Amino acid sequence: MALESQISQDLKAAMLAGQQQRVTTLRGLKSTLLYEKVARKLPREQELADDEVISLLARESKKRQESAELYVQGGSQERADAELQEKAIIDAYLPERMSDDELASVIAGVVEEMGASSPQDMGKVIGAVRQKVGATADGASIARMVKEKLAL
Repeated sequence: MALESQISQDLKAAMLAGQQQRVTTLRGLKSTLLYEKVARKLPREQELADDEVISLLARESKKRQESAELYVQGGSQERADAELQEKAIIDAYLPERMSDDELASVIAGVVEEMGASSPQDMGKVIGAVRQKVGATADGASIARMVKEKLAL
């Protein structure tokens, strides 16, 4: 089943079960998907490819994490917890995150493959790594690890 259809099915199930937090989060996700379709001038009925949905979900998850951090800095732990609960619901639809060791081996392989040796090659290496790992690794982690690798 396509990921977008899965979200719709889970929304219906959450509504029937009376899970208000889950309903609110999934409605927000469906809205995000609809905005993307409108922006790309696609028909509403057409489903986005799973990799596109994963990319959008990863972006939404990151937004929730950043919001939670800001709420904690502002002294509003209650709101931070609500954001983290939404993030957990979204993360359930994302592929499992790659460990730092796995990411380091992918980066090493790409650096060797491209013959990259200086910080000037950083952009090309990051692009190639992101293409290989997709949404299974955070962009900030990729950038940090590539910078460490090429700074040696």
